[in-house]
Amino acid sequence: MADESKPVKGKGKEKEKEKEKAAKKLQKAVEGLSDEQVTQLLDLNPALATELASSSDGGADSAVDALKRLNLLDIMTGLAASGKNVKDMGAYKFWATQPVPKFGEEGDPNKPIEEGPIKLQTVDEIAKEPAPLLDGFEWSTLDLTDDGELKEVWELLNGHYVEDDEAMFRFNYSTSILKWAMMPPGWKKEWHRGVRASQSRKLVAFIAAIPVELRIRDKILHASEVNFLCIHKKLRSKRLAPVLIKEITRLCNLEGVFQAIYTGGIVLPKPISTCRYYHRAINWQKLYDVGFSPLPANSKPQFQIRKYALPDRPSLRGLREMQKKDVASVQDLLTRYLAKYDMAAEFDKHEVEHWLLHNKKNALEEQVVWTYVVEDEHKKITDFFSFYCLESSVINHPKHSNVRAAYLFYYATEIGLTTPVDKDALKSRINALVADSLVFCKQYKFDVCNALSLMDNGLFLEEQKFGPGDGQLHYYLFNYRANPIAGGVDKRNQLDIEALSGIGKTQI
Repeated sequence: MADESKPVKGKGKEKEKEKEKAAKKLQKAVEGLSDEQVTQLLDLNPALATELASSSDGGADSAVDALKRLNLLDIMTGLAASGKNVKDMGAYKFWATQPVPKFGEEGDPNKPIEEGPIKLQTVDEIAKEPAPLLDGFEWSTLDLTDDGELKEVWELLNGHYVEDDEAMFRFNYSTSILKWAMMPPGWKKEWHRGVRASQSRKLVAFIAAIPVELRIRDKILHASEVNFLCIHKKLRSKRLAPVLIKEITRLCNLEGVFQAIYTGGIVLPKPISTCRYYHRAINWQKLYDVGFSPLPANSKPQFQIRKYALPDRPSLRGLREMQKKDVASVQDLLTRYLAKYDMAAEFDKHEVEHWLLHNKKNALEEQVVWTYVVEDEHKKITDFFSFYCLESSVINHPKHSNVRAAYLFYYATEIGLTTPVDKDALKSRINALVADSLVFCKQYKFDVCNALSLMDNGLFLEEQKFGPGDGQLHYYLFNYRANPIAGGVDKRNQLDIEALSGIGKTQI
């Protein structure tokens, strides 16, 4: 149960054509291919083929049968599973032992399943002690209020956390963003769990969880959000990932928390939704230099720089930085706006303050999140938008050591809350809000702005020159069965502007 999303890169036209070609083959698979043709399809994705075979008793033949049982979305999700990060989450055999939906369990597509927990337990049934580790390793609870232990987590993540498939970029979490992400209101020290080498006491693995009130349609789950699963590269063959997942599950269960949400850039059984990453170049020249953004055919660098140029100042009247006095108004607006989506978190005022408001009184903490509100002539807040900073290290580059990325976070506007919604007016307003957010990204020296195809993002991604990326983010629920939720892209992984997304939960 961990966020295995990875640093994602822009896509050139050649890669886009490859995906189009693969999508056509997938469509044929659903319509009914021969065994030989299905085998060829599996050859396109060795990682998926291996996992299907390993979870079947009959090897390759059963893998073919298993693939035939998958629907188109499952197959396309599986094609995103290739790459070096696939092994880190363990084989499907492990997930077959866990209370998660399985591939091929859809049943009648015209009859929604009954949503609810998969396995019912009580705290009394949960083991009070952790499972034993291999000789030479021991469990450790990390205290992130201790600068030394926080630094240990930072060092592990920055040396061994998720990379892109070509090992060009790696997430570079600052200690400030780690505290922001792992210490929201209600955080629990026990949910910051690590593994140490017994002799050296060196931290070699880590996983974390935070509490979240998660709404799935009309039901609210007292759940956890699991993130930051990281294992030292030299220990990837020790099968520590399933052990860490079982341990964080046990620790959550001991607190009476039996459901969880987690995300990943790889395929696991079984996503409730899949969103696609989109990227908006701000410093195009730097992105090109480090290999993040391609130079399109028949174009020149100066044309791309001109294409992505931004104004020096925002344009919206009444726009200003969020202040503490705005917390209640922003919480009210955000709550009403998130109610539109099938899946979203429920935030109280303390959580809104934590996630959206930078504490300027603490000069030692670098700024992680930026939020801006729009006031009307009556001083009522009618809109807000936010973004946070997450850098990626550029590995072995002679000129640049990092890419400074802004991630679009939460936003809301009263214009999207009319009954019925005026979609044209909403599209115009969201484009104006995001256009100004990009101006601030430029002011704060970001190189790129990243966004997913969730919420109402389909209304502005193309207009604001966000290009589709290589990466997908799959949303998973642990111990909860739910009907699929639209992720903002269609079955061919293209932006679905008409349906948009039912996901109102962003991830860090």
